[in-house]
Amino acid sequence: MVNNFQDLDFFLGQELVADPYPYFDALREQCPVMREPHHQVMMVTGYDEALEVYNDVERFSSCNAVTGPFPGFPVPLDENSDVGALIAEHRDSLPMSDQLPTMDPPMHSEHRALLMRLITPKRLKENEEAMWSMADRMLDHYLANGGDYMREFAGPFTLYVIADLLGVPSDDQEEFLHALQRDPHREGGNVGSTEGEGMSHNPIEFLYDRFSAYIEDRRRSPRNDVLTSLATATFPDGSQPEVLDVVRVAANVFSAGQETTVRLLSAAMKLIAERPDIQAHLREDKSRIQNFIEEALRMESPVKGDFRLAKSTTTVGGTDVPVGTVLMVVNGAANRDPRRFDDPSTFDPARSNARQHIAFGRGAHTCPGAPLARAEARIAIERLLDRTTDLRIDAGVHGPADAREYQYLPTFILRGLTSLHLEVDVAEDAR
Repeated sequence: MVNNFQDLDFFLGQELVADPYPYFDALREQCPVMREPHHQVMMVTGYDEALEVYNDVERFSSCNAVTGPFPGFPVPLDENSDVGALIAEHRDSLPMSDQLPTMDPPMHSEHRALLMRLITPKRLKENEEAMWSMADRMLDHYLANGGDYMREFAGPFTLYVIADLLGVPSDDQEEFLHALQRDPHREGGNVGSTEGEGMSHNPIEFLYDRFSAYIEDRRRSPRNDVLTSLATATFPDGSQPEVLDVVRVAANVFSAGQETTVRLLSAAMKLIAERPDIQAHLREDKSRIQNFIEEALRMESPVKGDFRLAKSTTTVGGTDVPVGTVLMVVNGAANRDPRRFDDPSTFDPARSNARQHIAFGRGAHTCPGAPLARAEARIAIERLLDRTTDLRIDAGVHGPADAREYQYLPTFILRGLTSLHLEVDVAEDAR
């Protein structure tokens, strides 16, 4: 892998889907900011270099955050271009330009502030209290019937959690589950980011339709519920957003939160089922679960990376970056940078600096749902361990321990399994 990485097309090839990490390591070893030859994307694989890009919204635009090199900018960009003005002129023609991940300040600041008025600490606390019963309800079904852990537990659990957070009426939640829980074997869209991962047209259209109706209804007839809070939320200056602005924020939270958290839960559970030592470590002391989750995020970031567009000729980590360059900040590579993490390819559930990972991005576009994802993962893992005595990989589906076979999403953005089958020993008092 290290010797022929120049021949591999990370964006359109399939050779790197199952294991992109040797490729990332090869890039970083040559230079932590390096242009790949197939699509001329500047790959940012170093930790410090990734932070440099993420934290600078003046030099780098997020207008291409979820698309990267495809389909490209509508007009050529060169040294004489006023890139900021051209982005403003052509923004509406860029894919997903109405979504939070692709916005730049000041629009991004306004819409993110609106979102943070919805995901308040009080609301997150209320939502977390409800997660325990949701987890048990999903586990009742999964432990009794088995099947794909992702489809039968992780997917429904995360959907119901987000639905509860946003106040979707209980009578409608089953419809949301059927409309939004996709067949993982058909997933393969190449769009996404830490703020807006995994969106595709049909789910988004469903969410837009449903939340438009909810918001319009609550503005006509306010109630003492979460949807009314959503409908009456204002921008920082006190002005009321258009209905569509609120709907976009709600849809972004729903789609982003569910997609990436399912990938986190599957990666974490694969590790627990593959590693009896780690499973025993967590069963002995459930307080260890939180740091285990951080290390799982570091090792298997659900989002491989985010894209940025250089608005001027600049440098990153001492490397020249011409104006108009597409950069990919590769979270999955930065999180294994040996300059930041000792022995980075080894999973250490007690790693002291595991939480320094950038799986949730960093800077202005840091994933606003990170506290929610962490709580979901902690509760799901704790309840599954509480209600079982042993968890193992189903060798009948994934092969024996020395020859496992897993399928991963064939995208250059998402990192995650398409399915995970477990053998489960249910605790006697949980039957």
